[in-house]
Amino acid sequence: MIEVVPTNLKSFGVTSPESEFAQPSEEPLFFTITATELEDIITRAIQPLKDEVQDLKATVAKLEAKDSALEATQDTQAENEVILLRIINDLRHKEPGKTELSRAEKIEKYLQARQDHKATFETLKGHLGIDKHLLKQCVKTLMTREPGRYAIVRTPGADKRKRTLVMLPRS
Repeated sequence: MIEVVPTNLKSFGVTSPESEFAQPSEEPLFFTITATELEDIITRAIQPLKDEVQDLKATVAKLEAKDSALEATQDTQAENEVILLRIINDLRHKEPGKTELSRAEKIEKYLQARQDHKATFETLKGHLGIDKHLLKQCVKTLMTREPGRYAIVRTPGADKRKRTLVMLPRS
């Protein structure tokens, strides 16, 4: 029998696939670039990092400004606390004013004029024309000016809440 097979079919499947591709050379590749091109490559590689550094610097500057503002606020609050403590201390140790002294003198004269040297708080409120809070301040002023000279006693009678101011004799 005569073989009539084309030559390209005879080699089909006989060759290996690696032989169809070029073999990599073992020689290193060299590129020649100018200094300007190298500088351009480095600049493009570093530019994103420079942008991030700039963003970080801006963020740090904002945080430093905020920190200094917070420190200033804290200093102001500390100063305000000191001022408030001084005001509270001054109010606790407040000297009586002219009005309180005048009212205390009126109470003293009123008690001296009375034969029994005593008067209920209700009577004193009516005599001075003030409320119980102002009367308590006046009595306190009177008692601190002359300690041991005045006493507060319960008013005899049914109501245990009523009080009487008594002027004691001088010793």
